[in-house]
Order: sequence, then C-alpha cells, then structure tokens
Amino acid sequence: MREILGRRLQRLRDRLKFPRAVSRPAAEAGAEVAPSILEAALTCAAVRQWPVLPGVGRASADSRRCACPDPDCVVPGAHPFDPGLLAATTDARMVAWWWGRRPTAPVLLATGGAAPCAVSLPAKAAARAVVRLDAQGMRLGPIVATPTRWSLLVAPYSLERLGELLYAKDHVPSSLRFHGEGGYLLLPPSAASGGGQVRWEREPEPRRAGSGELWLPEVEAVVDALVEASSGAPGGGSRLAY
Repeated sequence: MREILGRRLQRLRDRLKFPRAVSRPAAEAGAEVAPSILEAALTCAAVRQWPVLPGVGRASADSRRCACPDPDCVVPGAHPFDPGLLAATTDARMVAWWWGRRPTAPVLLATGGAAPCAVSLPAKAAARAVVRLDAQGMRLGPIVATPTRWSLLVAPYSLERLGELLYAKDHVPSSLRFHGEGGYLLLPPSAASGGGQVRWEREPEPRRAGSGELWLPEVEAVVDALVEASSGAPGGGSRLAY
C-alpha cells in the first residue's frame, strides 16, 4: 500500500511541477514547505479522495495561542477558520497552494458525505478498548491518535442514521464523540491542539490486496463494540471514561 501511495504521490509531484517541496510566496521567501505535512495533505486529497483544508494554526511557531480571534479558543490551532469548512477539497493544486502559503498548517479532514466519519474517545480508554476488540477478532479501520484522544475512522454515515443508532441504545458512554456530516477531524502529522503531534495509531489499509480502495468499518459495528466494552465496569461507571 505504501508503494502504491508513493507512486501516486510522485505522479502528482510531476504533474504539479514540484519535486519535494513548494516554495512559499515572495512575501515569505527564504523557506520551503515542510514536505511531510504537504505530502500528507496531498495523499489524503488527491490519492485517497478525502476532502481536506488547512486548520487555522497557532499565532506563531512557538505560541500556544490560536491564530483565530477567540482568545479563549478551546481547540487552539486545530479548527477551520479561513478558509471555512465548506472549502474542503480533493483538488491537488488547491491543496498545494494552501500549504505553499501556510506550510505548518494542520491538516483537517471534512468528515461525512463521501468522506470517512469517525468515533473518538479518550486515549487511555481507547488503547484498552482496541486491545480488547483485537482479541475478539473485530477488524478495525484506521485510527488517528493524539496524546488525549483516539479517533476510529468509520464508513460515511448520515446524522439520521447516527440518531437512530444512538436512540436504540439503553446507554452510550458520554466520553464518545462523533465526527460525522458537517464535522472535521485533525489528521497526521498535524500538531495537536493540546500539545504533541497527531499520528496514525493504525494506518489506512486497502479493502483487498492490490486495491487502492480503503477499508472502513460501519459505524454500528464500532459503536456496538465500544458500548459493550464500556459495560460492566465496577460501580456502574464507564470503561471508556479515561
């Protein structure tokens, strides 16, 4: 899979006429785009056909303050601002232009529609749940990890479908968050909002050998498994709480 993605990415570089990095505009001359972030954005957009856009980022390279106007931003750097979420695209030239101007901008996936969605939970609870689900033989999809939360990518679902799923449950851990239609997810190798870096705990895999189509589990299977993993905790608490 890595070799297939590498070949496709090289073809994109050749077509866009840049080797490993894109020069910044004249106003920011003297530096180059960090190829890891640009290539991650291009791979998601043009190879995987996932719509992406740059996050707002930090006020400066060494700042913890978000570059947006809100001084009390709760997810500093890790949300859309300008461009807005509706600008997310799979167009390689637009992606190259965005990160050519803002080389350290976080990579955001616009979830829903034809793009993957996700279910996220606290990192420690997620690590335990994944071990348990692996032992049960459940096939999980890609997993995006930050120091505080893990996000399990799932096949696209509608808000109506999610609502029906949750309504049918007697209990759903409050620690679960859903990234569906109209939402977004921070992707590797972006800087996490609370510090540290976003990484792939489990990288995307093809649906079948030799196929470029990525495999994603259905949201029902993942939520059912996580709800089961949370049940029976001592004191009636949730195993997914932390």
